[in-house]
Amino acid sequence: MDETKPVEDWTTDFNIFDPQYSRDPAPFWSEIRQTCPIAHTGRNGGLYMTTSYNDAQRLVRETDILSNRQISIAPMQADKDLLADYHTEVNPPITMDPPESIAVRRLILPFFSVKAVEKHRPYTEALCHQLIDGFIDQGECDAAEDYAQQITPRVIAHMLGIDETRNEEFVSWVRGLIEDGFSDFDARRDNLKAMTTFFQDMIEERRRYPTGDYISDLITKDIDGAPLTDKIIVNLCVLLLIAGIDTTWSSIGSSLFHMATHDHDRKRLASEPGLFPSAIEELLRFYAPVSPGRIAMKDLEYNGITIKKGERMMMNFPAANRDPAQFENPDEVILDREQNRHVAFGIGHHRCAGSNLARMEMDAALRIWFERIPDFTLTDPGAVTWSTGQVRGARRVPVKF
Repeated sequence: MDETKPVEDWTTDFNIFDPQYSRDPAPFWSEIRQTCPIAHTGRNGGLYMTTSYNDAQRLVRETDILSNRQISIAPMQADKDLLADYHTEVNPPITMDPPESIAVRRLILPFFSVKAVEKHRPYTEALCHQLIDGFIDQGECDAAEDYAQQITPRVIAHMLGIDETRNEEFVSWVRGLIEDGFSDFDARRDNLKAMTTFFQDMIEERRRYPTGDYISDLITKDIDGAPLTDKIIVNLCVLLLIAGIDTTWSSIGSSLFHMATHDHDRKRLASEPGLFPSAIEELLRFYAPVSPGRIAMKDLEYNGITIKKGERMMMNFPAANRDPAQFENPDEVILDREQNRHVAFGIGHHRCAGSNLARMEMDAALRIWFERIPDFTLTDPGAVTWSTGQVRGARRVPVKF
């Protein structure tokens, strides 16, 4: 079908790449949720999409039917068997299903405990100060490009024991795989190959010269007494790079966009630092960035629809976080919201293992920004841009202070 054709009915032909959807998807979620909570489109090879909190909670746990082996909703090559070929590509635990994924997930969770990620806070805070030092005297910057998008690649590089000057290379790989690679098979393949080759070289180097970083630690681990293969270690590193960069910088950038456009919330957070914990959870709820995909391994009957074997579904966690059946005044940011069981980090077995790291990075980034720049506003609303697809976040946020 013509992917550029305007949408006439969002319940039967939604388009997550529509510019209006990109700027503010909430009205479209509301329309779909009120009409048919699970929408369908023929675009990009066909896709279902949840919009309600309860549907997301129920369907995400159907791991024996709705498989994680295809978390991307990108179109696949015509000769690719979506149900059989996932082992031929990178296969970190996020694309495994239970019980296969359980042992690998248990392996990485200690790296992302609260205690473990707090070890990286001093580096993160020093980095935030360093970035602000670079533009504060100018009285203006792009809060997304000059700040949010500079933090997560460097933190990940720090965790991996890699020279942080390579962060632009990391960013290009992630964008090439997730954004450019969505509709460009060659870009997807080339960027994935670049990542895996880089990490394979790093593994070989760390085997010779261990440094105590993430890769060095993984080399010493085992699953049921069997040492980790290089492929598993590479996959775990790729997962950290993909999941740890784009998602968190999206959350930080969107949070700064919000504060630059909501004077009352900005002034309140600046004057009440005790609000940061609840404010961060609320900003995560409101600007949740990720909508992972699933693929049906067999037919699934659910609420009057049939999701056929081989069809894909997007678990729209951001839409679930705006469901009025779950959240009071869902389309309003309430910095001290008390009841906030948001699903920004997912649900169930595949809930984000790096949630503690993301929270630490957001906390450090926002606290230090407000400490140094408590008074700031958006300079040009028309210049603000948002990413589209499965990871949504503010990409340009020009501000003055």
